[in-house]
Amino acid sequence: MDADQPTRSAPDLVPTVMTSPMLKAMAHPVRRRIVSVLGAVDHARAADLARQLDVPANAVSFHLRALADAGFVEEAPEFARDRRDRVWKAVNQSWQAGSPQQPLAPEEEGSLAAYLHQVTIDQQDMMARLAAWAQERAAGRDLEPRGEISIGALRLTTAEARQVFDDVEAVLDRARSLHHESTDADEAAGVRVWDYTFMAARDDT
Repeated sequence: MDADQPTRSAPDLVPTVMTSPMLKAMAHPVRRRIVSVLGAVDHARAADLARQLDVPANAVSFHLRALADAGFVEEAPEFARDRRDRVWKAVNQSWQAGSPQQPLAPEEEGSLAAYLHQVTIDQQDMMARLAAWAQERAAGRDLEPRGEISIGALRLTTAEARQVFDDVEAVLDRARSLHHESTDADEAAGVRVWDYTFMAARDDT
């Protein structure tokens, strides 16, 4: 299957093929988190992202400018309160790291390898955090739901597998729309960012 970013939105959204500068921009973990969070909300300010990511606001502003230069985010003055208010939104919610139809240039393959290595580290970190929480939950020390994991196997044709992925994306789109516009009441209501990865691979991969 294509190496799509997990923030893909509606099935009819055309993915943007990531260029070498885009791949290099996403080498930083804070930038990957910013892109992920902006994919879950309509717009956000640097201060909002800093609070959610527990990163200094000036650092978030620096990374936002780098992401804007790479084409991942753009300013959203339509959401600003005044001329000094800088609000940001994602340019697109679907990125593709090359494909047989739009292959990467040979000089971009190194950037892709570095990016995929960082994505692997992100997934390993999430699994480690989830496993540590599961241990605490199993022992009765943490009663708050913080994650879910489902592991299994399916027997499908390639077309059936693609339909499953599209169905999952439709469910995620509905969930994304529940709190897509960030409000001051979200925190009081217990709204948090939930990272997710839907991953499947054929047994001959």
